[in-house]
Amino acid sequence: MATLMDEWRVLPRLAFLCQIILTWQVCYWFMDLPAEDRTIETSGFVSIVTTMLSASFAIWLNKEKT
Repeated sequence: MATLMDEWRVLPRLAFLCQIILTWQVCYWFMDLPAEDRTIETSGFVSIVTTMLSASFAIWLNKEKT
């Protein structure tokens, strides 16, 4: 069972799926904010979250090649 989980890389895929879902929720949270609540801080937060998703996806793809 452990070998199968290692071969299929179940845990990294689940972690990445969770990260996708949380990023999706952050984007919807930001879009639901009224215009007056969309500040530089909230925009920066969403920008950082989406950038981290892109960076972790690039790292994950590079790990899959090896």
